[in-house]
Amino acid sequence: MVDLKAKPFNLDDKKIKWVDDMINSMTLDEKVGQLFINLTLRRDEKTLDELVNKYHIGGVRWQGGTLSEVYEQNRFFQEHSKVPVLIAANCEAGGNGAVSEGTMVATGAACGAAAGDKTVRAMAKVGAREAKAVGCNWTFAPVCDVVSNWRNTIVNTRGFGDDPELVAERSLAYMEEMDREGIACAAKHFPGDGSEERDQHLVMGCNDLTTDEWDKSYGYVYKKLIDAGLKSIMVGHICQRAYSRKLRPGIKDEDIKPATLAPELLQDLLRHHLGFNGLIVTDATHMAGLTAAASRRDAMQGVIAAGCDMILFFNDPAEDIGYVKEAVEDGTISEDRLDDALHRILGLKASLGLDELTFPSKEGLSVVGCSEHHKMALEAADESITLVKDTQSILPIDPSSKKRVRLYFVESAPVSLSDGVDPAKAKLIKELEAAGFEVTASKDYYEYEMEGASRFNRFKMMEHENREEFKKNTDLVLFVISMKGYAKENNTRLTYSVSHSGEIPWFVREVPTVAVSLNYTNHLFDVPMMKTFINAYAGTDEYLHALVQKLTGKSEFKGRANDLVWCGRWDTRL
Repeated sequence: MVDLKAKPFNLDDKKIKWVDDMINSMTLDEKVGQLFINLTLRRDEKTLDELVNKYHIGGVRWQGGTLSEVYEQNRFFQEHSKVPVLIAANCEAGGNGAVSEGTMVATGAACGAAAGDKTVRAMAKVGAREAKAVGCNWTFAPVCDVVSNWRNTIVNTRGFGDDPELVAERSLAYMEEMDREGIACAAKHFPGDGSEERDQHLVMGCNDLTTDEWDKSYGYVYKKLIDAGLKSIMVGHICQRAYSRKLRPGIKDEDIKPATLAPELLQDLLRHHLGFNGLIVTDATHMAGLTAAASRRDAMQGVIAAGCDMILFFNDPAEDIGYVKEAVEDGTISEDRLDDALHRILGLKASLGLDELTFPSKEGLSVVGCSEHHKMALEAADESITLVKDTQSILPIDPSSKKRVRLYFVESAPVSLSDGVDPAKAKLIKELEAAGFEVTASKDYYEYEMEGASRFNRFKMMEHENREEFKKNTDLVLFVISMKGYAKENNTRLTYSVSHSGEIPWFVREVPTVAVSLNYTNHLFDVPMMKTFINAYAGTDEYLHALVQKLTGKSEFKGRANDLVWCGRWDTRL
């Protein structure tokens, strides 16, 4: 059972009484509702009222909405709930994880590339301030996964790197900044993503490290955070077979479950071995990593019975609550287990001051996207952008001698052509022209289709230019990769817009070429022919400005690459 006087809750007798009194005043329906975190997509008053007064949700995370809409939504939750709610955001890179108007400061990869912890502290500070302005009190971060597999694109940019000591250091710095602002962290994704290449949105993740390897990497990081007072942990739909076998001798392969359903990982490893006394929340329950492991009824009942305290997202609220209530009534979830979960949930709320809640004033919204925060983002970009290699010694580039630039911008396919192309392309052209370059930007297939859908557009993409004319008119090629992937494929790699595309680097032996990634750090695997390669981490105004400053020698490259960028290949280093 939880000890609310101990770390990480540290509650006094008055707050513990509030927790006990609140739990004792609840009906069974209210108690079961506290176990759930809703994904709010609709903001009409009827929907919000139903969530707090019919389903009695314990927490909320949302998607979309303007700054004002999100603020009013969160205020409604707190003003109309019998029990104050935990309001969460994914502040993994700054305030943009709370609201779209928020400031993106730095990804985890950028924070890991920066020489010290100044960048991660700026990212966390901005994220905390902007999230707090709209009423947030909980962040689903830091991403403290140790990224050891270069093929993994789920946490490639979200994690801090491949060194457990660095990951722990950056995670602790992040947590300290959030704690200062009164926002609880939920470190993720226990028992650890990043060691394999598959996406738990699509399949059960498998952390296949040995127990000794796990102890020295993920175990080391989590122990550091727990000892420092980590309040909550998000558990991934990821198994850790070596530890399940060690803790449950004789367990069959078919009985290996993701951590969300594995009491040996939640209770034996996390609670007893690592000494975690805080709150455990599942990762999103619509992920195939969970849905493929159990039926919805068994999953909803099983995650609480196994040791999770809160469930992230409903499928159908009445149905999911019904499943859990049924399990409490028939003993599948014991009274002690329910009581323990409720004390952790209410204990976290009390530790955040929600027992004496005062919702932030609307005037505080002015901090979101403020000039000070964008200045911090620019400093983060300057500290993190990384020159991976320049074996042709082309940098810095003088616009007066290499003025005519051909830009190839290779982007992920837009979800819809109505979304338009990646806005970073136009922003980068503007920055290059401001620096004195003359830019010719090749169109991709999506741009042709937006101008007018035609079966012949793909053939336009296959056309090639006269080589001598190209060399005569082009001083430099800038090959920019902006690939993004999420819950769609297990491994996101460089993908051209059509087969046999003219984007494929035919030009590297014709004119000097510089390649830049605006997202993933592992693209050299697909373009090892690039002799100059830069990881720039983001396509925001600040990162694109800093990139051009570094290309032209106005600023030095300060970021550091780890060995994952070479993708285990010899040719990527040439």
